[in-house]
Amino acid sequence: MGLFKRQLLKVIEWKDESQNTLVYRFDTPDRYAIMKGSQLIVRESQEAIFVYEGKIADVFPAGRYKLDTDNLPILTALCNWKYAFENPFVGEIYFVNMKQFMALKWGTANPIMMRDKDFGMIRLRGFGIYSFRVKVPETFMREVFGTIKSYKTEDIEDNLKKQILSGMADAIAESQIPALDLAMNYQELSELSKRLLQDKFSALGLELTSLTIENLSLPEEVEKMMDKRTSMGVIGDQMGTYTQFQAAEALRDAAKNPGGMSGAGMGLGAGIGLGNLMGQSLGQSMNNTAGGVAAAGNAAKETCPKCGASVKAGAKFCPECGEKLGVEKCPKCGASVKAGAKFCPECGTKLGDKKCSKCGASMKAGAKFCPECGEKAE
Repeated sequence: MGLFKRQLLKVIEWKDESQNTLVYRFDTPDRYAIMKGSQLIVRESQEAIFVYEGKIADVFPAGRYKLDTDNLPILTALCNWKYAFENPFVGEIYFVNMKQFMALKWGTANPIMMRDKDFGMIRLRGFGIYSFRVKVPETFMREVFGTIKSYKTEDIEDNLKKQILSGMADAIAESQIPALDLAMNYQELSELSKRLLQDKFSALGLELTSLTIENLSLPEEVEKMMDKRTSMGVIGDQMGTYTQFQAAEALRDAAKNPGGMSGAGMGLGAGIGLGNLMGQSLGQSMNNTAGGVAAAGNAAKETCPKCGASVKAGAKFCPECGEKLGVEKCPKCGASVKAGAKFCPECGTKLGDKKCSKCGASMKAGAKFCPECGEKAE
């Protein structure tokens, strides 16, 4: 039985009817060979790679090509076609899909650890979408799909998700955004993560075209703590107020607890307790207010140096005896001197305590009689 004669394969093309195929290997049908004159059709968003004896030969972007030695320079050299493309070619042709693969989902199978200045070490969970495309088909072939006949997005998604989560963790650490402000900075974190991930994608011949964070959720206990802090921000952040707030919540929960007559009694007791608590809180608030007013009133009083009457702070004259306040007399020239002055502004005499001329006891500046012997001051 003789060998059959190969026939000319006239048209080489790939009509992609899928939504997720990255690479398709064109298999030459039996009894057909690629020879001079064959037509290669590469559609928009595709590139074709010729492989001969395991080596990447020529790469064709979108267009229609009549195969000959002019547009197959590398293959011509590999096949040792010195003069013309005359021998049949039975190599491999790979069509690479160059379009964007959009709205692929990512999510945290394991939480991302984050160090926060308010809550310490916390665990974040999140999810979102991303898009990518093949940027350099030759690199993608060498690094990823090799000689697989058909390579789809699900074959690489798991690896890309891990890369994204790694980049996301680096972006959160680098940004140092507090946990309380994460929700308002999704766009910033997305852009930062995308920049950090580009080199990793480029090493695979890919390009990360977009990355979107849809949600970053905090642990339940941290969210409860945030809710408490928000509630306390409304009523004031004081220990006494917080204790009253906690007690009021506990009493309210007890009052709602069903249980027949026993439950009704507990509800009544809780209501009474809540009333007492509010009464105590109001009384304490009033006492604090009254005490503060009294303290402020006492602090705002002074004593007249002449008659000893209580005088409002800052008053210029005593309401009882009319003595001028806040002013002293220079013992030498009699000029008016402000209280506490160290020298007389008129004669320069040093002011302060003086000695009694009779007993030598210390006398305050401006005193008219010695506090020890009663001698009239000079």
